[in-house]
Amino acid sequence: MDSVRSDRASGSRIPVALKILIAGGFGVGKTTMVGSVSEIRPLQTEEVLTGAEGADDVSGVEGKTTTTVTMDFGRITITEDLQLYLFGTPGQDRFWFLWDELSQGALGAVVLADTRRLADCFPSIDYFEQRGTPFVVAVNAFDTEHRFGPDAVARALDLDPGVPVVLFDARDQVAARNVLIELVEYVARRQYAGAGSR
Repeated sequence: MDSVRSDRASGSRIPVALKILIAGGFGVGKTTMVGSVSEIRPLQTEEVLTGAEGADDVSGVEGKTTTTVTMDFGRITITEDLQLYLFGTPGQDRFWFLWDELSQGALGAVVLADTRRLADCFPSIDYFEQRGTPFVVAVNAFDTEHRFGPDAVARALDLDPGVPVVLFDARDQVAARNVLIELVEYVARRQYAGAGSR
C-alpha cells in the first residue's frame, strides 16, 4: 500500500496524518513540547491552578501556575508525505477520564519524564503497556537538574527491553522533533518485527 493517498480529482498527494499522544505527569513539560514543535499555533487548554489543598502536588515544580485541563493540540510535518497530529494529555489524576477518548486511533505515545519526579510517569507507562500502545520515554533534561543516562532511567522505570529512552529539552524545537521521529521509527521497527515473525 502506498504511504501517500492520491486525490484522484486533482492528482495531488495528500500526506498521511498520524496521531501521537504526549503524556506524562503533572508539570513535566507536555504543553511546552507541543508548543515548541508545532508548526501551527497550538491549541492549549491551560487554566490557573486552583490552589485547593491537595489538588495539585507542585513539589519540584513550585513555579508552575497553570495546568492543562483537557488537552494540547499541535501539528508538525515530518516529510512531504507525513504529518503528525500531537495531542498533549492532562497530567492530573482527576482528568484521566479523558485519556481513553484521546488515545483512540493513536499510533503511539511519548511519555515525558522528569528525573526530579520520576515516579510521576509510572501511570502513563502502565496505561500504554496495558493497551499495547508503543511508546518512547523522553526525559526532559532541565538545565539545573542532575542528568541520568538513558540506561539508568530505563532501569529505574523497569521498561521492557527495546523501549527507547532519550534525553531532550522540551523547549528545543529540533530536540522535540527528534523525539517524535524516534517514536515513528520505533513503531515501524515493531511492526516490521511483528510481520517478520508471522
